[in-house]
Amino acid sequence: MREISCNTITEAISELFIKANRELPCDLLCKILDSAKAEESEIAKSVMSDIVDNIDAAKKLCLPICQDTGMAVVFIDVGQDVHIVGGNFEEAINQGVRQGYQKGLLRKSVVSDPLLRKNTEDNTPAIIHTRIVDGEHIKITACPKGFGSENMSGIRMLTPSAQRQGVINAVLEIVKSAGANPCPPIVVGVGIGGDFEQCALLSKKALCRDIDLPNENPFYAEFEKEMLEKINKLGIGPQGFGGKTTALAVNIETAPTHIAGLPVAVNIGCHVTRHATKII
Repeated sequence: MREISCNTITEAISELFIKANRELPCDLLCKILDSAKAEESEIAKSVMSDIVDNIDAAKKLCLPICQDTGMAVVFIDVGQDVHIVGGNFEEAINQGVRQGYQKGLLRKSVVSDPLLRKNTEDNTPAIIHTRIVDGEHIKITACPKGFGSENMSGIRMLTPSAQRQGVINAVLEIVKSAGANPCPPIVVGVGIGGDFEQCALLSKKALCRDIDLPNENPFYAEFEKEMLEKINKLGIGPQGFGGKTTALAVNIETAPTHIAGLPVAVNIGCHVTRHATKII
């Protein structure tokens, strides 16, 4: 049994949210650079150039890439041979968020009640997804999620008769309806299967997968390519000004489902779909 202190968890969470808000993952940055070169219209080229300049400036000046530094979403896999000591597990996570958003000068955007709208002033509580896994380590993925893109996400409870084409239609409908609102070029996380809530969780988890890592199942890897091509043919383009790059990637995650259902969820990430991971 390996002991890991709550202080260690807090420090890791703080570090990850600062890093995620300031530095874009390498896979996403490379895709943006490649897409900028591929654009043909002058306005699309100009918009992509501004996006690249903004990313560079954030890293050099140690500033957030986007003013919306997001809700703090945490995916955390805890090895079953780990004993967490020195405090409360979830409070350690929230303390890390609290410290990270204060130290990193990140905007605090969480309200304590959805209707009364009083700001918690420290960006807590975090949204925490915990799994117990094999081993004696803890894997933490911090995902600051801005709501310009989050608000454009959607879920469709299809029936099996919808089949493959029905899934494509649902994804295209949601992306087309979103238009310029989620600050394209976007990353499209798609969850297929499970039930209502698992499907949505899968789509969020999909956004945390490197975009140069296709789905492990060749069937879904090909499906990702097909949907990306169809989305980019919509012509929404960078920031909605038209162009070849509406989406940078489509990531699909799946789960078993009921014989009577075919749930499909789409979680949209903006061009700064941020996430950072650490194993302790």
